[in-house]
Amino acid sequence: MKALILVGGFGTRLRPLTLTMPKPLVEFANRPMILHQIEALAEAGVTDIVLAVNYRPEVMVSILQKYEEIYNVKITFSVETEPLGTAGPLALARDILGKDDSPFFVLNSDVICDFPFKKLKAFHEAHGDEGTIVVTKVEEPSKYGVIVNKSESSKIDRFVEKPVEFVGNKINAGIYIFNPAILDRIELRPTSIEQETFPMMAADSQLHSFTLEGFWMDVGQPKDFLTGTCLYLTNINKINPGSLANPNSGYVHGGNVLVDPTAKIGKDCRIGPNVVIGPGVVIGDGVRLQRCVLLEGSSVKDHAWIKNTIVGWHSTIGRWARLEGTSVLGDYVTVKDEVYINGGSILPHKSISSNITEPQIIM
Repeated sequence: MKALILVGGFGTRLRPLTLTMPKPLVEFANRPMILHQIEALAEAGVTDIVLAVNYRPEVMVSILQKYEEIYNVKITFSVETEPLGTAGPLALARDILGKDDSPFFVLNSDVICDFPFKKLKAFHEAHGDEGTIVVTKVEEPSKYGVIVNKSESSKIDRFVEKPVEFVGNKINAGIYIFNPAILDRIELRPTSIEQETFPMMAADSQLHSFTLEGFWMDVGQPKDFLTGTCLYLTNINKINPGSLANPNSGYVHGGNVLVDPTAKIGKDCRIGPNVVIGPGVVIGDGVRLQRCVLLEGSSVKDHAWIKNTIVGWHSTIGRWARLEGTSVLGDYVTVKDEVYINGGSILPHKSISSNITEPQIIM
């Protein structure tokens, strides 16, 4: 089988992290984001994976070669000379996606969920039509484009953008499976699959929806990255609790704490709920961590307090410092002792010695 992952451009929504690292390689739950997808695709029998990118970061090439060997897949970069939207990349990768009659998966690179690729393929092949969109249920459908099915059917009737009155609560989850026939609908130009291709397919009764069970999040920006981390850790606690820190450990408070074995944690800490601690992280004594991510090589000194924050690679948080309000630190940032940061987005290699009381970008 084949798959196309829509990676896109420079990951501006996840800055300052993506100033240092291409977005697909930013660690989500201590593994590169794209590895969650590659592993799930390989488990479902995918052997050819195309990455649709606007540029080709060399650092990605070498790392993905390693994944090719581990997961026995072939990974190809499909590089756009101009941004082609969400449908154009399918036309650009036609030679691979259309090389045989088997269906292929398409997914957005920012999506994290319990990927249902095997069930999705079985569902798609059972109905026999051209395409299937994975949908997820949301509490506030008025914020999204809603998918409306035909009565008593998985076939999609229409799409309603940000409905004023309730028409349904299912939205596009950014995961699809198509027959190669869809490639005949798409020209090699900037095209939106959601606005141009899908309405045509629905009008021809060729498009179905498959409802995703469990959690889902687009983690392409910091607040959603943190929310997605909480959802992911809650799911891990259900399916593989042994991979999380022992809730009876002296430092775990509230559960859902993922700690790399190489991290060091001091005395009298309270960590959790919903914390990820990366490789080589050093945490001092009396530290309080909740709903945060500490990336590789970062250090937190004694009695610091961190909540709703992503601490970038090799950054240092001083003694008695306090970080909150969806703060994001790039790599090699230094926060001095007793500094307060509320919603700071701090670019790499900065040293912060005075308080940041209102959300702002520090360049």
